[in-house]
Amino acid sequence: MAEHPRPPGIMGEGEARGSEARVKFTIVAVGKLKERFWTDACAEYLKRLQPYAKTAVREVADVDPGRAGGVATAREREGTAILSAIAPSAYVVLLAIDGKQRSSESLSRRIDALALDGASDFVFVIGGSDGVSDAVRARADETLSFGPLTLPHNLARVVLLEQLYRAQKISRGEPYHK
Repeated sequence: MAEHPRPPGIMGEGEARGSEARVKFTIVAVGKLKERFWTDACAEYLKRLQPYAKTAVREVADVDPGRAGGVATAREREGTAILSAIAPSAYVVLLAIDGKQRSSESLSRRIDALALDGASDFVFVIGGSDGVSDAVRARADETLSFGPLTLPHNLARVVLLEQLYRAQKISRGEPYHK
């Protein structure tokens, strides 16, 4: 007896939602979230992203410039930690105020286009309060900006996770509840 293909969205026994080829998002962020409302917001979007993309956050320690011997030394130490958290094959997007501004739809199309070209491991870098080292900037494949506003790094992390979730919903033509 011939097996009939299942309609889209219907999973076979033992299949999990999102079992199709998925991208991997890693957010590498300098500093830890301290307040519960930030951790709760990030946890909510990490949960929402899981059916679409394997997503993780890697926090690297922020370095106190006063104890490190200056801003440049602190930035270099943070940069070394950031680079050690990035796989050699990853496509790296650095969040920077001078980066390319994209709409949600444009971000979705960009991720889709990169995935079609073979990228599957995306790393988004959120630097420390004094920016990132030249080595981190050089490692970035592109930069992304949320506009000319200065955002606290904690808020930038939440916005990034929300936009990655929104991009996945747009990519699949699914409604996004506003």
